[in-house]
Amino acid sequence: MKYKVLIGLEMHCEISETNTKVFSSAANTFTDQPNTNIRPVDMAFPGTLPVINKEAVRKSLMASIILNCTQPEYVYFERKNYYYPDLPKGFQITQETKPAPIGIYGKLKFECNGEEKEIRINNLHLEEDAASSDHEGRSSKINYNRAGVPLLELVTEPDLRSADEAVAFLETMRSIYQYAGISEADSKKGQIRCDVNVSIMEADKDENDPNNWGTKVEIKNVNSFGGVRDAINYEIERQTELKEQGRYDEVEQETRRWDEDSMSTIRMRSKVDAIDYKYFVEPNIPKIKLSKDWVEQIRKEIPKLAHERKETYINEYGISDYDATILVKEKQTADFYEETISLGADPKIASNWITTNLLGSLNKLELTMDDIKLTPNSLAEIIKLVDTKEISSKQAKDVFQECLTNDKTPKEVVKEKGMTQMSDAGEITKIANEVLDENPEIVEKYKSGRTNVVDFLVGQIMKKTRGTANPTMARSTMLEEIEKR
Repeated sequence: MKYKVLIGLEMHCEISETNTKVFSSAANTFTDQPNTNIRPVDMAFPGTLPVINKEAVRKSLMASIILNCTQPEYVYFERKNYYYPDLPKGFQITQETKPAPIGIYGKLKFECNGEEKEIRINNLHLEEDAASSDHEGRSSKINYNRAGVPLLELVTEPDLRSADEAVAFLETMRSIYQYAGISEADSKKGQIRCDVNVSIMEADKDENDPNNWGTKVEIKNVNSFGGVRDAINYEIERQTELKEQGRYDEVEQETRRWDEDSMSTIRMRSKVDAIDYKYFVEPNIPKIKLSKDWVEQIRKEIPKLAHERKETYINEYGISDYDATILVKEKQTADFYEETISLGADPKIASNWITTNLLGSLNKLELTMDDIKLTPNSLAEIIKLVDTKEISSKQAKDVFQECLTNDKTPKEVVKEKGMTQMSDAGEITKIANEVLDENPEIVEKYKSGRTNVVDFLVGQIMKKTRGTANPTMARSTMLEEIEKR
């Protein structure tokens, strides 16, 4: 029997570009030093009161607008009551649907495998993150740096139909958060986590009828996009196998976790045991009326997102769809590209350098954009040196590699290595004749019609000049001189 898959996501992303946490004055910055970015509010000391971070609300509203959500008239916060060691207050300050959170009932278009897809957004809400626990053997340690970090939780409808679609949507959301300046959205820093809901149903049934849906299984706290892909594919296979074997009752409404060691989902608890969080309005944070003018101002402040930059690269710079997609995949790459062309570099040439040489080198050397010394100014200078024929294309690649990991300008590298391109017509003519004198048999082959031997002769010029001769001049000069023989 054939089945269709219904996938919904709950994506948690820390708002990383505010000076302070969402309800305290502690610094909202990533650090490896535990328990340094904390204040009494984060530790739930008696007598401390939360104060809302306006910038966190602004960035949340920007995300809500981008996702085509409806914004509320008032912003409320609520207490979600439960006990856990990394939740010092015994409750989390968050938002539920009553009253409405920061955004409801939106939609977003995204691309997956060359096709445009659309997903409905159920809600987007702003809350505080919990602390983090490190488990070592029989002991556990709690790091409160993360406690109180502003966190956006995005809840989708079950509109995704494959693991590929789920990952494509998550990558689109990460791009939105990065391009809009809402978050670094760096999974290595624990800034993105996902809960995944998966169910299957018979392919010939109407998915608009909830009674036809299979049992929904939740997979908690998947912390990488690769993990999301693997967890979904495993869960589809697991549920399909149980149904095919007639073991319907074993597909329970439950919460599972993704185990990377066994590459499988593992049962945590049954949904019938779900905690009653006893939501109620947070009494220490008064409701906030949202000014329509402020919301409109935030709408106007939304910067160009990845898909808009891609359109510019294709329509204005003549970049191919494939290269434009590569350039906008990471904001740092797109920023590097735009700064390079703002310094006068040809857009197509700059694109070729970045998509081929720069990204290829990063992949080969296992580096990131943060690790390299090469600047947009240096790349623009390399392109100019080739354009003015001061160095050859081959030399330019050597200069590029030298500038990639060293604090040197291209001109400094050219000077140090004696790379200045030879463009003296008289000198190149002299060397061309030396080559011809040394290879009379090659000249005879050329005269007999084997004109391709000229490549060998030009190569000899380049060898004698250690690659500094202007290649175009070397070829034209060699053709002129060989015809004189």
